[in-house]
Amino acid sequence: MSNGWKPMSNGWKPNGYSSVSPYLVVPDAKPVLNFLQEAFGANELRRYLRPDGSVMHVEVQIEDTVVMLGETTEKWEATVAQLHIYVEDVRGTYQHAVHAGGVSVMEPARKAGDPDRRAGVKDPAGNTWWIATQES
Repeated sequence: MSNGWKPMSNGWKPNGYSSVSPYLVVPDAKPVLNFLQEAFGANELRRYLRPDGSVMHVEVQIEDTVVMLGETTEKWEATVAQLHIYVEDVRGTYQHAVHAGGVSVMEPARKAGDPDRRAGVKDPAGNTWWIATQES
């Protein structure tokens, strides 16, 4: 754990964890973790390394969600995912994500009839993060 945070269990899952957490298998966790921290303010909760020093498992918290990552092995191939995240400021977060090394998929835009302004950015592992703010 990088910050001393220690989840306390409520008996069947750690407190503060939702029942479902995205789990990404990536070739290299470091650039993805850096991206998540810079783009979304992710806070690393805990990390477990394999004997060779590669990342077996790492967890970060973004707002009310825990995202889990592991690095590829011969048994576990990289997978590419699409994730959706609501943020307070889609335009600002989009800019942070691009500055953090994300590749723009879609600039912030709002479609007719959709209350969300949405943008898309690919992280260093190729996962697409759909960023949205609901506007009135």
